[in-house]
Amino acid sequence: MNKKEINAIKFTFILFCIGFVLVAGKAFKIQLIDSAKLIAKSKSQYFRESRVYPRRGNIYDRNGNPLAINVQTYSIFTIPKNVRDKVTTYKLLSDILPRHSYKYIKRKIKKRKKFTWISRKIKLNKEQVASIKELKGVYIDAVPMRLYPNNELLSQLLGFVGVDNVGLSGIEYLFDKELKGKPKVTKYIKDNKGRPVKFESIDNGNLAKDIHLTIDKEIQFIAEKYLKEKVEEYSANKGGIGVMDVRSGEILAIANYPTFDPNNAKKSKVGSRKLSFVSDPFEPGSTFKLFTAASALENKIATTDTNYYCEEGRLKISGHVIKEAEAKKKYEWLSLEEIIKYSSNVGTTKVAFDLTYPRLYKTLKDFGIGLKTGIELPGESRGIISEKENVSPLKLSNISFGQGVATTGIQMLAAYGAIANNGVFTRPTILKGQSIKDRQKRVMSEGTAKSLTQMLVSAVEDGTGTKAKIKHFTIAGKTSTAQRPNSDGGYKGYVPGFIGYPTNVQDRFVIYVYVDNPKGRKYYGGTVVGPVFKKVAEHILFKNKEFNQVALNTLGFKNKFLEKAQPMQRRKKRIKMGEVPNFVGLDKRSAIKMAKKLGLKIFHRGIGVVKKQSLSPGSLLKAKPFINLLYVPPSYE
Repeated sequence: MNKKEINAIKFTFILFCIGFVLVAGKAFKIQLIDSAKLIAKSKSQYFRESRVYPRRGNIYDRNGNPLAINVQTYSIFTIPKNVRDKVTTYKLLSDILPRHSYKYIKRKIKKRKKFTWISRKIKLNKEQVASIKELKGVYIDAVPMRLYPNNELLSQLLGFVGVDNVGLSGIEYLFDKELKGKPKVTKYIKDNKGRPVKFESIDNGNLAKDIHLTIDKEIQFIAEKYLKEKVEEYSANKGGIGVMDVRSGEILAIANYPTFDPNNAKKSKVGSRKLSFVSDPFEPGSTFKLFTAASALENKIATTDTNYYCEEGRLKISGHVIKEAEAKKKYEWLSLEEIIKYSSNVGTTKVAFDLTYPRLYKTLKDFGIGLKTGIELPGESRGIISEKENVSPLKLSNISFGQGVATTGIQMLAAYGAIANNGVFTRPTILKGQSIKDRQKRVMSEGTAKSLTQMLVSAVEDGTGTKAKIKHFTIAGKTSTAQRPNSDGGYKGYVPGFIGYPTNVQDRFVIYVYVDNPKGRKYYGGTVVGPVFKKVAEHILFKNKEFNQVALNTLGFKNKFLEKAQPMQRRKKRIKMGEVPNFVGLDKRSAIKMAKKLGLKIFHRGIGVVKKQSLSPGSLLKAKPFINLLYVPPSYE
């Protein structure tokens, strides 16, 4: 390579270096020295940017019934300084918008020059939208609005969203990211003449996911209905109820009352929006005694027929006297089964003393007491339980029968679910399609679970839970009448409860219901909430067609029982082309099937079985009209 070529290469290299330095210098100036100035200039070219999530995911129950959906609404804003003739423009706008007077709009824009909302999330027709778009300086955005078609039903679990469709509580909050998906970005940019130009992102937003819950809308309705009746009947502070499939851990219904309407959450009380069945621990009372019995059986401290002397209803411990819930009861010798059957505080204390706290504490932990269940809901409490290595005799006595310890409704539901599921604990879930295997563990032997179930059956058949009996079914259950702590550190009032499950069914479910601070002389669990358990359980048994199975398996009363349990369903429905069929007594699925055969269109109202129909059965069908069907919950007595 000659000298001339070497000089040419050097020259070229120097040029590249100079160019690189100039580019780097310019980049340094733009990104560091002039960055604030350029950003401000960039922003001055557009006066508004919005992120709209075009379709928030829907929420459905286990059968596909909508619980939370979206409707199309519009938000309207203005830039007052861009409006030449304010009086004419805003008067025209007031003529277009419902319930927006010119005075109202004038008050909104008073002393405003920049971006100003006129109205948010209102429903408009096509003509109104087109008219608004013609107004200079007035802008309109299509915005989806969350709608809860069932109003108060399941509201505390679903939660609600804010004005920007951001989840603020419940499922809406916990799964906000999945439900929102990806936003559509809209910018209003000024052109060279200062006029606004609307630009939308090419990606219109997507990836929003629907959520399918384990909730059965029909069972939820029945549970809320009967809970509300009892809370209002006894002028109680509130109440709670939960229903769980014991095998899968799926929550079929869960609620507290009072509740609220998520479509108008602003007007509700903050306390009514909370699902306290999951978030607020309370002393469970006598329903807790079964865990003491379970620990005694598992640790082989006692058998079901081990006898304990119950001190004629009074046991002195550390200067305090432990009494029975009913002071007039003066039990002497009771077996472990009878202690549960008659709900003896003294008897349970004697069992706990034989156990000692370390053994009892281990059993309680196995049942999930003092631990979060892990259900997919925000704000779950772990409850309150002493984690000391040991406790005083008085403290041990109190814990053994459900005082000095606090649990949530969901903890109790899951723990009793383990007993009903032959000793296998299943972590409760609210999401459909969750793996069962990953949520199960054995917490006691099958023999212990069966012994506990028999104790609970005795408590319903001949003990404190007789008002929860259901004819032709074997019910295992336990009442409680827990004392209610007050702010002074003492007790005032009661929290009656009942928890139980039918045993002779294919699909076992457990129901827990309680009422906080009922007024009046009646406050025992069996009296106040035992009937709620019975009504909800009857409905589920009917829905699961368990009545049919029991009738078929029970000799001698098949026809009589079927007629009592299902007076309309037992008869075969006559279907004849050209005539209005008889829908009365059918459930929704059967009614749809019959209508489909005849090519009829039907409209459903209510929940349960058909009580009335708009066209009389047997009348001639001249066309194919809509037939309105009214459903009511089935009656069993």
